[in-house]
Amino acid sequence: MHMADALIAPAVAGTMYACSAAAAGYSIRKVRLENDPKKIPVMGIMGAFVFAAQMINFTIPGTGSSGHLCGGMLLSALLGPYAGFLTMIGVLLIQCLLFADGGLLALGCNIWNMAFYGCFIGAMLIWKPMMKKGITKKKIMLASVLGCVITLQFGAFSVTLETLLSGITELPFGIFAATMQPIHLAIGAVEGVITAMVLCFVYEARPELLYCSGSEMKEEGRFSFKKTLVLLAGAAAVIGGGLSLFASSNPDGLEWSIQKITGSTELQASGGAIQQTAESIQQATALLPDYAFKGSESALGTAFSGIVGGLIVVALCAAVCFAFKFFSRKKA
Repeated sequence: MHMADALIAPAVAGTMYACSAAAAGYSIRKVRLENDPKKIPVMGIMGAFVFAAQMINFTIPGTGSSGHLCGGMLLSALLGPYAGFLTMIGVLLIQCLLFADGGLLALGCNIWNMAFYGCFIGAMLIWKPMMKKGITKKKIMLASVLGCVITLQFGAFSVTLETLLSGITELPFGIFAATMQPIHLAIGAVEGVITAMVLCFVYEARPELLYCSGSEMKEEGRFSFKKTLVLLAGAAAVIGGGLSLFASSNPDGLEWSIQKITGSTELQASGGAIQQTAESIQQATALLPDYAFKGSESALGTAFSGIVGGLIVVALCAAVCFAFKFFSRKKA
């Protein structure tokens, strides 16, 4: 559901950058008050996991469309809403700049649509209340599916609203919304199942890693903290470097919706000065556009992108944690 710059007017883009920046600033402030240094490697490894998982588009049967994991619900269920949101920003930033996945002008919109709802609404209004009296596998499964479906519906509706406010006449609001919401309902359900599977594994391995786990889970778990992270890191490497080669070639939910209405998966950009500048910057930074070597469709480029992109996400998350001195304050 990464929006391209052609879908966004500069005024709307600026507004959404401001909204996303405000949420990021608040998240930085809240995370700096936490005292849990173990979250630093979890942020990096789970950020890499979400990056890799987003490379795999799964087919939605009978539609000609595909979807992929957004990851906000998954990250916030492990890291909480604030650290989860910042990790998602890192993933989306790397995707935008290095792989040209989502427009640079539209980055503020993509952060809001894909990260804010999953991390804040998913964690605060769905996950936290449901886990208040203890975590079970049934609760994990229900919260994951419910959270992914609801937050993706919010994200899909925001896309249609942002295009409306941007004056994109090729996508009439009513028709666009009526096309976007059902397909993202199906995508959200699949994402919920995937999210539940990952979280159930963590629950079995190290249940204290889950948000709202409580002190009673501190000594339980099948694996050590280190082994759990190694397994998750290995899964990210296998997904990004191997399974990503088998991703569906069908357009994702947003592209499919645009195609249904306009006959094409992409719209022509208006060519304004701001859009041209953003495009020029992105062309300069995108060393692996579309997760491939420039001018090549080799599978090696996709595998390389999956591995290298994940490593860069890990490095970025670690650098941000140390730069802002996250998880370093002592409790009173």
